[in-house]
Amino acid sequence: MTPRRSGGSIAAQLWRFSILFCMLSGIAAPAPALDFTAEERRRILRHGPWPPILQPDPSNRVSAKPAAIAFGHALFFEPRLSISGAVSCATCHRPDRAFTDGLPRSRGHRTGDRNAPSLFNLRFNRWFGWDGAQDSLWAQNLRPLLDRREMGVGSGGAARLVRSDRELSCGYRRAFGEASGADDERVFVDLGKALAAFLETQVTGRTPFDDFRDALAQGDAAGRARYPAAAARGLRLFVGRGNCAFCHFGPAFTNGEFADAGVPHFIEPDRVDPGRHGGIRKLRRSPHTLLGRFNDDAERSTAAKTRHVRLRQSNFGEFRVPGLRNAALTAPYMHAGSLATLADVARHYSTLDEERLHAGGERILRRLDLSAREVADLVAFLATLTEKKPLHEFVEKSENVLCR
Repeated sequence: MTPRRSGGSIAAQLWRFSILFCMLSGIAAPAPALDFTAEERRRILRHGPWPPILQPDPSNRVSAKPAAIAFGHALFFEPRLSISGAVSCATCHRPDRAFTDGLPRSRGHRTGDRNAPSLFNLRFNRWFGWDGAQDSLWAQNLRPLLDRREMGVGSGGAARLVRSDRELSCGYRRAFGEASGADDERVFVDLGKALAAFLETQVTGRTPFDDFRDALAQGDAAGRARYPAAAARGLRLFVGRGNCAFCHFGPAFTNGEFADAGVPHFIEPDRVDPGRHGGIRKLRRSPHTLLGRFNDDAERSTAAKTRHVRLRQSNFGEFRVPGLRNAALTAPYMHAGSLATLADVARHYSTLDEERLHAGGERILRRLDLSAREVADLVAFLATLTEKKPLHEFVEKSENVLCR
């Protein structure tokens, strides 16, 4: 099998397009660097460095273990983990689409209520899913296996498959150091942990923004000058008047929390997606949390967030703030794919209907009234968050090599 990197050619094409866009717009690239203020510099530098230092997840005993990564990779492409035998994780999270499916709302066995988010950089999340109903990556991986609209195999079906299949049984034994036991729920959760070990490896590579950010930190004028002028103007807007960095904060460009972005949350005329409000209620009912018996960290060192989460009326209609790295590759946008392009996203905030924000909602949002050039500048900046060379590498499943 030949290793193939995910998204590399798309990223390169997108970067070349952004340079061409600048040239066709009459904007020189490279151009003299903008003279950022001290406060703007401080805000920009908070978005790095990248990539962060990677640490194993203490709640998952096989986190970062090569055998578990290989087993999780095989499970990711395994359609027999669905009730039809035809749907796998890769159905909605396609590697050739930056781990999305390009649909407004994802479709497994049936069309769901929400957009399939990219799986890049999940290891840095605090909460998982659009509503944060899971507090660990391994718990998030169990949800589609239980949801009959997606894969729906259930804990018993998943455990039986592993026990009955020689290769999967061997992969489980190598990953966990023992044969799969009689406890279906334990085996089921372990599959989520192996999937998490694999998905933790999907970290985006460095971007043109990272090169600019580091040049800014080091006082490298030549490095700064290589950054497109339109992107620099968009960055100034992002950290300044646009206030985008309030939510899209830090190296991963997300604060890891939830917000009412002013988009409709009606699924159907008579059915509403409650967002974070519903997610907290699901979290409290779930046996698969960091407070439960499946957490491998005896100290419960990462469980404080789950212990202290509180349900508030203002959580209704809030959804997780996504990271923006590789965002240009993951259209459409918002929790239900209601905005087709990054330009549509910028125009949404430009013309935001503040009345749509419910009374307890995210009051930091204000209508931006952006000009056409400012919309284009924001898009140019977001394009520079696309990785130049992926850190992640994997082989799509063409033969089973777990135990050879």
